[in-house]
Amino acid sequence: MSRVGNNPINIPQDVDIKVGDTTITVKGKNGTLSQKYRSDFDVNMQDNVMIIERPDEKKSSKSLHGLYRKLVLNMIEGVTEGFQKKLVVSGVGFQVNMVGKSLELKVGFSHPIVFTPPEDIKIEVPENLQIKISGADKQKVGEVAARIRSIYPPEPYKGKGIKYEDERVRRKAGKTVGVE
Repeated sequence: MSRVGNNPINIPQDVDIKVGDTTITVKGKNGTLSQKYRSDFDVNMQDNVMIIERPDEKKSSKSLHGLYRKLVLNMIEGVTEGFQKKLVVSGVGFQVNMVGKSLELKVGFSHPIVFTPPEDIKIEVPENLQIKISGADKQKVGEVAARIRSIYPPEPYKGKGIKYEDERVRRKAGKTVGVE
C-alpha cells in the first residue's frame, strides 16, 4: 500500500506558506495558490518541512492523506517553476494565431474559433501550428489544454486535429474498394 502522505514536504526558501484552519496558501514568484483540506487533518511546519498527518486509519482518510500531500507539492512547484502543456495542430489549411490575449483557431469550420483563457493562464503560439499553455495551477493548465483539444480532437483516419505534443494517435486504415 502506498504511503505517499507520510513523506515530508521540503519547502524552498522563496516560498511562503500559511496554514489556516481549513486552507493552505502558498505564495511564490509565480503567484498565490490556495487549497482547502478537511479540518480533522493536522498540518505541521518545522524548519522548512511540512508534514501532513491523518486523523485515523480509515480508507477515505488514507486516500485523502496522499492527495493533500500531492496537492501541496504541486502548489509549491507551480509557484516556483510553473506548469506547461504543449498542443500541436495538424491539418491542411489549419492556422493558429493570437489576437490580443485570445487564441484564434482556424481548423476547418466555417468560422474561426476564438478561445479566451482564464486570467492566470498564459497562452503562446511559438510556431505556426503549436500552442503553449502555461500557468501556476496544474489543474487549470490541464483543463485549458483539454478544452482547446476538444475543439477538434485528432481523428484516426487522416490524423487531422489538435493533439498533445507527446500524444500518439492510432491510425486506422480506410475502406478499400474490393475488385470483383
